[in-house]
Amino acid sequence: MTDQNSNPDNHKVSFRRKPEWLKVKLPHGFKTKDVIGLLNDKHLHTICSSGMCPNRAECWGAGTATFMICGNICTRNCKFCNVTNRKPLPLDPQEIIDIAESIKSLNLKHIVMTSVDRDDLPDQGAHHWADAIRTIKERCPGITMEVLIPDFQGRTDLIDLIIEQKPDIISHNMETVRRLTPDVRSVATYDRSLAVLKYIASKGIRTKSGIMLGLGETREEILETMDDLLAAGCQVMTIGQYLQPSKLHYRVRDYIHPDTFAEYGEIGRKKGFRHVESAPMVRSSYHAEKHIH
Repeated sequence: MTDQNSNPDNHKVSFRRKPEWLKVKLPHGFKTKDVIGLLNDKHLHTICSSGMCPNRAECWGAGTATFMICGNICTRNCKFCNVTNRKPLPLDPQEIIDIAESIKSLNLKHIVMTSVDRDDLPDQGAHHWADAIRTIKERCPGITMEVLIPDFQGRTDLIDLIIEQKPDIISHNMETVRRLTPDVRSVATYDRSLAVLKYIASKGIRTKSGIMLGLGETREEILETMDDLLAAGCQVMTIGQYLQPSKLHYRVRDYIHPDTFAEYGEIGRKKGFRHVESAPMVRSSYHAEKHIH
């Protein structure tokens, strides 16, 4: 029998049928309409929409949102990700102003800011990142902020530009376990991501990371990843179900039962994480406002 993990084309297959616990209808409240209208008007991007997050209406209704800077075209082509991959457009400074004004208009209390990878730029977008954090803090006093950053190819001089702006939390996702990283992620490596998290934690910043389940990982590998994150100084962890964006993306191997997610959450807390979000619908920014306390 062929090992599916060793087949480089195994992700290009049809969808698996979702179990009942993943069949959730998105609510459509006034806040959802407000956010979508403003995003369209300002030509802004959120990972909530680009990543087809199932929790976007809940988060928007609670006064939080995840904005995506540096455009919406990524230089990497990770097999799990729904963000467009091709040659990106030049950075737009107006993007930062528009995000700050949108935060004020929507009366948001907490934001998560993330970005596409910009390996095409000499600084990989780090100065744009720093400008965005600084501008939003200046224009939106009292806002709390988590930044979900790329790996910046492991360059600590670029990571320092983010740290100097003192966001409340700096997050960088491992995405999956060590064995599956070469198959699932593009350019990024397991050890580089751990090194990024360890460097951030060493500077006294609350550090966060997340993984997806259902890619073919084992229980032992999940626990090993938890231990690796704790050893790196990571304090907050999210664990959610991988959902295949299209037939061309990496195939879902398993749909993990909610009870198993709850068990992993309890294990993570016992191991020493300050906070763990673990459930099928959890994504990186889910309940992010709770992670700063």
